[in-house]
Amino acid sequence: MSLLGFWRRHYRDIPRVRQIIMVASRHGFGHLIEQLGLQRFVSFGRRMLVFRKKRPPEGPVRTTPERLRIMFEELGPSFIKFGQVLSCRPDLLPVEYARELCKLTDSVSPFPFEQAKEIIEHDLGAPLDLLFQEFDPAPVAAASIAQVHKAVLRDGSEVMVKVQRPHIDRVIERDISILAGIAQLMEAYLPEIAVHNPRGIVAEFSRTINRELDFFTEAANAARLRQNFEQSNELYIPRVHSTLTTRHVLVLDRIEGIRVDDFARIEREGYDRHEIARKGASAYFKMVFQDGFFHGDPHPGNIFILPDGRLALVDFGIMGRVTEENMQYFADTIIAIVERDYEKLADQYVNIGFLTDETMDLDRLRSELKEDLAEFLEPYYGMSVKQVDLGAYLDRLTQISIRFRLRMPQNLYLVYKTLLTIEGILRQLDPDFNMIQMAQPYVSRLIRKQRDPRRLLKSAWEGIREFQDIFTTVSRQSQTVVKKLARDDVRINVRHEELDRLIRDVDKSSNRLSFSILTSAIIIASSLIIHSGFGEKIFGFSTLGVIGYLIAAILGFWLLIGILRSGQL
Repeated sequence: MSLLGFWRRHYRDIPRVRQIIMVASRHGFGHLIEQLGLQRFVSFGRRMLVFRKKRPPEGPVRTTPERLRIMFEELGPSFIKFGQVLSCRPDLLPVEYARELCKLTDSVSPFPFEQAKEIIEHDLGAPLDLLFQEFDPAPVAAASIAQVHKAVLRDGSEVMVKVQRPHIDRVIERDISILAGIAQLMEAYLPEIAVHNPRGIVAEFSRTINRELDFFTEAANAARLRQNFEQSNELYIPRVHSTLTTRHVLVLDRIEGIRVDDFARIEREGYDRHEIARKGASAYFKMVFQDGFFHGDPHPGNIFILPDGRLALVDFGIMGRVTEENMQYFADTIIAIVERDYEKLADQYVNIGFLTDETMDLDRLRSELKEDLAEFLEPYYGMSVKQVDLGAYLDRLTQISIRFRLRMPQNLYLVYKTLLTIEGILRQLDPDFNMIQMAQPYVSRLIRKQRDPRRLLKSAWEGIREFQDIFTTVSRQSQTVVKKLARDDVRINVRHEELDRLIRDVDKSSNRLSFSILTSAIIIASSLIIHSGFGEKIFGFSTLGVIGYLIAAILGFWLLIGILRSGQL
């Protein structure tokens, strides 16, 4: 996309584009704005002030990842959520950036009760006092997408009512459109970033945020998770009141408990911190290794301790899924680690689809990866289970993936991020708690399931059928190729990398050259006319010649401004 195309697509959003540019430049990202050419959307005077003048940093000196996080927080809900999505992709950002973006918070000021009341009554089709026996106008929590109110239903049930912010879907839709445009500019002007597929990242973010905006989806997630833990004495999931749930309103049973990070109150009320940590780990391992469906946002504000000692979860907008293929990958990986089979372990990275266009030669990859994994894992074999740090282990695996330019599937990154987050919370509850030890029963069950003879027979049969499908497809394609060769109807498509950008640059240069030649021609013609004294006079000079000089001056000034605005003087 060219800058002209960006302007045509977003001319109605120019105020928001300017705000993004100014906030980015204020936090030290002006160089990126200039590389994309977006500085021309800001007035000339302000541009000279913001982009050219070097000012000492205001306040404490912050790292680049910190400045990026603060910038996202200042730009509002869309960018906060975008940063949270990026924090799940350390293969796209340096690890320090991903870790910093994990700190993004979306606690914001609440919107007025009158607006919440209007949304509820509009969506549910009845006055508030007919729907609820009691309704607290003061929200107990307010985030970027919604806020939550306490209420009591007509049947006496105590509930929490989650109400979406007015027109938040339009705000996010506009920002996603702008982000998509910026991503296209990055692919056109920043080849070092283009390899990470910026447009694909924005598309992934769009899918994630749109699922979170639909409370029907969140209600379905809560209902499924509740069903998975219906008889559990470890985890409680609140009941969804489906008749009072819409796309913008979600009603759940109220949870009254202690936040999992309120350690003083936990101690004061006499809860066993080790037992709470055990229940939390057990619940999450069941979600990941048994059910294949897990709560993907386990920050302390979403986890509570109930009076009966069970844990409870809220906010089901971000959920993760583990496929059968992922389960098999987990089992095969664990078996390879136990048996010290580093060659098989390296193959798992290939089999799960980690390879990208930037991945090195496959044989060399396997060889180097095998050596790196052996160097990394050997020290663990001399440790007891309690000595193994799950967080350090997963973090090192991520580093290895980045080093070899391997790209892990997004759902597996969410698994890793979730387990790291929950481990951090549980270790604060009980410093001696060990996640690896807790995982052993679930991992053993997973391995037994994968080694079940019936499963092996099923996998063999599926492999035979897949080979049959491949053979049939290749046979048909071969026949098609032969027929085209017989008809002399074979075409070869050649794609030139970066050719579009070269054409744009050549067009821009030739247009400026033509403009300069035209201006020079007008100046020469005007000089000849004035020298000949042709036509009417003004101030003793030929009027036509003076007009020519004025036109040339305007054109020359216009050309100069264009060159200055491009930043390529």
